[in-house]
Amino acid sequence: MTLAVSLGLGAVIGILLGLLGGGGSILAVPALVYGLGLDIEQAIPISLLVIGVASIVGALPKVRAHQIEWRLAGIFAAAGIPATFAGSAVGRLLPQSVVLIGFAAVMIAAAARMLLDPDDTGTACKTGDSGINWRRCATRSIPAGITVGFLTGLFGVGGGFLIIPALVLMLGVEMQTAVGTSLVIIVANSAAGLLSHLGGASIDWTITAAFAGAAIAASLLAGHVGTRVDTHRLQRWFAYLVFAVATYVLVDTLFLR
Repeated sequence: MTLAVSLGLGAVIGILLGLLGGGGSILAVPALVYGLGLDIEQAIPISLLVIGVASIVGALPKVRAHQIEWRLAGIFAAAGIPATFAGSAVGRLLPQSVVLIGFAAVMIAAAARMLLDPDDTGTACKTGDSGINWRRCATRSIPAGITVGFLTGLFGVGGGFLIIPALVLMLGVEMQTAVGTSLVIIVANSAAGLLSHLGGASIDWTITAAFAGAAIAASLLAGHVGTRVDTHRLQRWFAYLVFAVATYVLVDTLFLR
């Protein structure tokens, strides 16, 4: 029964990943905790595995299309990877209830971000038509990278809802390039987060394989049909769903446990 639930929940998360991109993974941890009854320490590495592999799959077309700012990705990852290990260490010191409340807050922030549709872009890194001055961006990229890395390690989230606004609004990176760059950063942070969590939790690899395998397969299938879906409207409904799940997490953690 548990295996069937793992496959079903993984498929749902995969469909959301395929249709919405990295943002769909924010429900992976709640699905594992409330759907499969895992502890937060067990759920986070499984979530990171799904996020990391899905991001690799999503990044490959961006690599071929040269839509990645590799130097900016390197700065974010260099700042974020140590912060990811720090976030994992802090998470092991906190009670599960505190981590869940913090995760609900991150979900609310992510959902609010999904409902925004800003048309403005920043200009901090722009150098006319010639591209991005990555050296000038370093002072802004490092704090953002540290923040995203810490959240990845602490909560098992990819952080795309923070990385993309930072790249577009703060640094002036074009949206398509920001998406590709974000995916590379998420892969690096997820790999670091997974490594930092493997030694601290007893992971059921059968559940992990079922959940991750179903999520990745479903994301690939959903990605092929995604062009026929109104993703803007779907993202809005998904944001409302994330708000609802965050509310449930808060109520359950604060009043029912």
